[in-house]
Amino acid sequence: MRSPAALAELEREIAAPGAGLDRLRLTETPFVPEVRLHLAEDAIVWWARMEADAGHTLPPPYWASAWPGGQALARHLLDHPGLTAGRRVLDLAAGSGLVAIAAALAGAERVVANDIDPYAVAAVTVNARANRVAVDVTAGDLLDSRVQADLLLAGDVLYSPEMVARVLPFLRRAAADGVEVLIGDPGRGHVPAEGMEVVASYPVPTTEPFVESPVRRVQVLRPH
Repeated sequence: MRSPAALAELEREIAAPGAGLDRLRLTETPFVPEVRLHLAEDAIVWWARMEADAGHTLPPPYWASAWPGGQALARHLLDHPGLTAGRRVLDLAAGSGLVAIAAALAGAERVVANDIDPYAVAAVTVNARANRVAVDVTAGDLLDSRVQADLLLAGDVLYSPEMVARVLPFLRRAAADGVEVLIGDPGRGHVPAEGMEVVASYPVPTTEPFVESPVRRVQVLRPH
């Protein structure tokens, strides 16, 4: 399910001439150069301009940055294509669609990207198109539903105690149902160590605002 208005607005932004901090540009992802994304030069500046143009508040454009948890997870999928080959994949809170696109490039049978933000859903659409892969998109909150997939991916979603309380039980229920679950976590300090297996660890360059270090150590985790 797509939001035609959000998609049309994003397509206009992409097609608009000019450059600057308040523009989107198609660029290689720092840690996953196989994937190109439409990202903001500065997501905060872009967000401020879009809200000024709209005359009302808009959701934070999380989809306009390549978050480290998603980059590590995407890197892991491309380096281990056996994880996704021939499988049904769900990318939860997909944002830009980086992880979903990596899963499609790695040979998944079907990839579904989910996000509650209609602009993120639009971003996944344009980014999948730019990478010439098929990704189905769905909007809305899935956290009270059962997962219809073989592999559930969640990059950088456990970023606050509130999100952990909401999302982690969903991920654990999916794992208990036999779904393979992989989480990309950049060590924000909210994920309990108990019940988590470290699958891999990566030094990921970060483009996050207000972060002093240019690199984050990001773990790929599996709940058990």
